[in-house]
Amino acid sequence: MLEAFKNHLNAQFPDLGKVTSILAISGGLDSVVLAHLLHSLKINVIFAHCNFNLRATESDNDALFVEKLAKTLKNRVFVQNFDTLAFAKDHKISTQMAARELRYAWFEELRERQRATYILTAHHANDALETFLINLSRGSGIDGLKGIPEQNGSVLRPLLPFSREEIADYAAENALQWREDASNGSDKYQRNHLRHHAIPALLEAAPNMLDNFAESLKHLQATSALVDDYISFIYPKVVTHTFDGFRLNIEQLAQLPNRNAVLYELLKSFGFSAWDDIYALPDAQSGKVVFSETHRIIKDRDFLLLTEHEDPAEQTIEVKKTDQMLQLNGMLLSIESVEKIPDLGSKSVVFEAEMLDFPLTVRNWKEGDYFYPFGMQGKKKLSKYFKDEKFSTLDKEKVKVLCNGNEIIWIMGHRSDERYRVQNGAKKLLKFTVSDLA
Repeated sequence: MLEAFKNHLNAQFPDLGKVTSILAISGGLDSVVLAHLLHSLKINVIFAHCNFNLRATESDNDALFVEKLAKTLKNRVFVQNFDTLAFAKDHKISTQMAARELRYAWFEELRERQRATYILTAHHANDALETFLINLSRGSGIDGLKGIPEQNGSVLRPLLPFSREEIADYAAENALQWREDASNGSDKYQRNHLRHHAIPALLEAAPNMLDNFAESLKHLQATSALVDDYISFIYPKVVTHTFDGFRLNIEQLAQLPNRNAVLYELLKSFGFSAWDDIYALPDAQSGKVVFSETHRIIKDRDFLLLTEHEDPAEQTIEVKKTDQMLQLNGMLLSIESVEKIPDLGSKSVVFEAEMLDFPLTVRNWKEGDYFYPFGMQGKKKLSKYFKDEKFSTLDKEKVKVLCNGNEIIWIMGHRSDERYRVQNGAKKLLKFTVSDLA
């Protein structure tokens, strides 16, 4: 195996022998074998061991074993202790996920501090097959089925072409010692159940499965790259960046073959799971919304609008007679005295001070609100005004209204109320202006 490992490094990672790397070492079979292989090839590594404090004295004994091995092989070693259970509880994630986040964050921090080039892990071919089967059982797309990458940023996995059997044979031939994690013998975790039952059965039925699986992964990776190229090509035709997020053109989507597959590729990184609902959105009524934990996508006439999922800020702010500038949610309101009505855009309005009963209030609009649109007779519900003016769902969420008592006098940044039109001979005028926060 040593010769095959050397040839693999020369072909895939030729600079590994010229740099210093961090070796993630648990003390188990796989990482111990990797440590000995690297030592035999005189590749410079620094041992990094995580003590997750999940198995009482066993965790401490693992750390002592790694420290002893580092001394034997004359490698520097760092051991980091974690309160994994507390981290998992605080972040509302599983213990396994907490351990993963903690170790990779620390490995990267250590790599930068020690000015190392790579982080080496001992993942092998059986790990790749286990990951494939787990992702397959979860309904993963092609990204979850293309396997564990040999390189992901600074992380290298030099044992990936080798099977667990080859690794165990090397350990036996060289009389290596390692630590056994008792939890690896339990079928409590899905990965262990696959390792102990499903994969042995598959390998018995198809002895060449790991080699053929490696070839299948190459095809899947090539297909994934092809999909990425296609999405990059159509992206500017379909997607527009907006201040709030992204806008997908429904007409352009309709012209593409495999519309649903395109939607999946465009939206897969935003945490959605209700894919059937998303696929139906282009043909749904305006206002239909699908949520993930972090984002939402809204059907709005000719577009699908993707934004972060945030409830509109509910706030009522008083505007006092002495106020000159107020910061609202996402915008500024400025107030100044003027002697005559200046040229006004939609962002400004002028009222007679005598007609205003301070303090005024600024609030979100709500269903049932109405006003008397400037230049028109009669009242109109805000919902009807928004529809006539073709406000999008997102536009409506941003709307705030300025109120004098219970009367809406200005849809801020849009239109004022006819009842508050400035009359000839008005003595004192107040100009209100809204502007977006930078």
